[in-house]
Amino acid sequence: MKPQGVSSERPPVEADSLDLYRALRPLLFRLDPETAHGLTLRFLRTFASLPGAEHWLRRTFAPRFPGAPVDAFGLRFRHPLGLAAGYDKDGVCLTGLGALGFGHIEVGTVTPEPQPGNPRPRLFRLVEDEALVNRMGFPSRGAEDVVRRLRGRRPEGLVVGVSLGKGASTPLDEAARDYLRLFEHFHPVADYLVINISSPNTLGLRRLQARAFLDDLLRIVAEARRRLEGRRPPVLVKVAPELGVADIDDVVAAIADQGLDGIIATNTTTERRGVRSPLRSESGGLSGRPQFARTLDLVGRFARATSGRIPVIACGGIASRDEYIAALDAGASLVQVYTAMVYQGPAVLRRLADPG
Repeated sequence: MKPQGVSSERPPVEADSLDLYRALRPLLFRLDPETAHGLTLRFLRTFASLPGAEHWLRRTFAPRFPGAPVDAFGLRFRHPLGLAAGYDKDGVCLTGLGALGFGHIEVGTVTPEPQPGNPRPRLFRLVEDEALVNRMGFPSRGAEDVVRRLRGRRPEGLVVGVSLGKGASTPLDEAARDYLRLFEHFHPVADYLVINISSPNTLGLRRLQARAFLDDLLRIVAEARRRLEGRRPPVLVKVAPELGVADIDDVVAAIADQGLDGIIATNTTTERRGVRSPLRSESGGLSGRPQFARTLDLVGRFARATSGRIPVIACGGIASRDEYIAALDAGASLVQVYTAMVYQGPAVLRRLADPG
């Protein structure tokens, strides 16, 4: 099955432009992964500011047949494909990334105050597996800095979400305070908000997925949203891939009870099953191709548990057109990529969305 609105016609491909990243990747991969990532973001941001550059980027890299618009949690997305949180943590490159053709971009994860995250090195390429391991620990410029940036210009039609996370020093029993504070900062400027309680790299964070914590946390955010006059942004919850059947039922019940809007399945995984690279022993969350089967399973489980009433965003290991279509077939309303962008470069959206 192909996404609705996708043509079977083969699009014209500008091979030289699409192969450019393949030529540059060996040079980038000689650098520390975090250094290379920062350089590419800065380059794209600078390049996109040049006259005519946005048009060139869109003509060169944006998918020709990405699918029909999607209506989810009260928003209109121009197509299902988006960029997951973690790639542009501080919202510094929305114009450049938007010009590559993403229908939505999720900024963050953002914390209330600036924090450095975990010590470096904290990002590792598992090239044999087309995977990454990160233990970033929410490095963030802080909410006020990101809010200022989001008040600036953004590409027309681009949906921008913000992933919210508690500060590293905030005790679990006070975590709701951080999420509430972040909600107050971002509800005027974000199209949607994400409660990130599933990163494996902030001590104890995943315990917030337990019903005892989750009910109170979501209730506090939902009550703050109900008090707003005028626009009330959708609020989603991002979950870990290791959830069991009972955990899924708890998450769905908590979201439904508070009238929240969606689920992102999933965050990175601590499992290493089937991973070949010697770097698999590095601690942190794994993303990339080895995660796809778990993502597909969780998307299907959540879609069935909600009977399709709560939109699910598929995130984790999606790196080919067949995987993109499989995620939609499993019940995903939207699909996000991250690690595929590292390995395939800015042409990744064409490779996922356009017929080969």
